[in-house]
Amino acid sequence: MSLIKFSHREDFGHDWYVQIINIKRFSLLQISISWNDFKSWPYLQIKSGTGDVLDIIFWIYKFGIDVTILGRTWSWDYLNDIDKDEENV
Repeated sequence: MSLIKFSHREDFGHDWYVQIINIKRFSLLQISISWNDFKSWPYLQIKSGTGDVLDIIFWIYKFGIDVTILGRTWSWDYLNDIDKDEENV
């Protein structure tokens, strides 16, 4: 269990993450703020289910924000493993 976890990821832009109260594979609150390399038309997506109680995504131009309440914990560890495998080839 961790109280607060901050992360940064760079892949076709920059993503900053904060996860609050992680218990096993679930988080009470997760927030991501993104600045992407590619433009997009504005959109808003609100969903519930498939592992999340509430997930809200908003994206306009290159800016994006994602808020998840009581959902599966976001994990990018598998990408780190892929990057290490590519370096060893």
